[in-house]
Amino acid sequence: MKKQNFELKNEKIRESFLKLKSENPERFQKRLNFSWSNWGFGMESLADSAERLSRAGIKYIELHGNHYGSDLGYKPEETLKILNEYGIKVAGVCGMFSEDNDLSSNRAMQRQAAIDYLKREIEFTNKVGGEYILVVPGAVGRSNAYDDMEFERSVETLSLVADLFTQYNVKAAIEPIRSAEVSFVHTVKDAIEYINAVNHPGVQHINGDVYHMQVEEKHIGEAILEAGSRLFNLHMADSNRCALGDGSLDIDTIIMALYLIGYNQYGGFVTPEPLGPGGAPYPAMYGKPDKKVLDKLVIDSYRYFIERENELLK
Repeated sequence: MKKQNFELKNEKIRESFLKLKSENPERFQKRLNFSWSNWGFGMESLADSAERLSRAGIKYIELHGNHYGSDLGYKPEETLKILNEYGIKVAGVCGMFSEDNDLSSNRAMQRQAAIDYLKREIEFTNKVGGEYILVVPGAVGRSNAYDDMEFERSVETLSLVADLFTQYNVKAAIEPIRSAEVSFVHTVKDAIEYINAVNHPGVQHINGDVYHMQVEEKHIGEAILEAGSRLFNLHMADSNRCALGDGSLDIDTIIMALYLIGYNQYGGFVTPEPLGPGGAPYPAMYGKPDKKVLDKLVIDSYRYFIERENELLK
């Protein structure tokens, strides 16, 4: 039986992976860095979240970018004290961009809010040892464009704070998001175009998300290869936006593509963000956490990912 198109693409990636593993076994000595994005845990204390991740064996966390005002959000010293107690390091910060702090807004106050927000988050990320901040060029939750100048306004706004990324040694990781949730920058190609338009050494990286990639990319594995060394964080959830292993996502092909771009070599992160099915996961940010459900979500995802990685590398 003739293979389907996606199967042919999968096979090409598998062949390249096996060839690399055979010819350059040293490229596989270091495993992928597994992290977890905690904003989906809702109104849970950082200590409880850190304890859960530590119990599961996870050593990195992507922190909720919750500095929405000068008096709000995690405090650096307290954050480090809690995470150090559980042996967890900060991978990066998940920047949160709504219509209230929209880089592309046609309202000056919202663009200024985005600038002020990034100033707070960049400094915080540096203080807690994080390597990146996720940046969304337009508001999440607004799929309709304001006008045809959104891209240009967003580039202009981010450029105003771009020097801070280099000053604080923090990477800006641009995230493409599905068109049901944002009005522009939906694919890896779009993200590269945006990065090139900003044209700044502090804005050179991409935050991928396989849930969005399922909708917007022709093939997730090929999109990872296209992103290449620009990719620095990859949000993960299965096809139903639930725990890894609970859906039909081809995790093996994703892992192989990551090894092909040397993702394990330069320190990128694989970061589950399973927010559940539906069009608006954002209420989870301030929801009441169900600890048993979250425990199972984390443990199942981590075990399944490691199981698949072990199968591919044995």
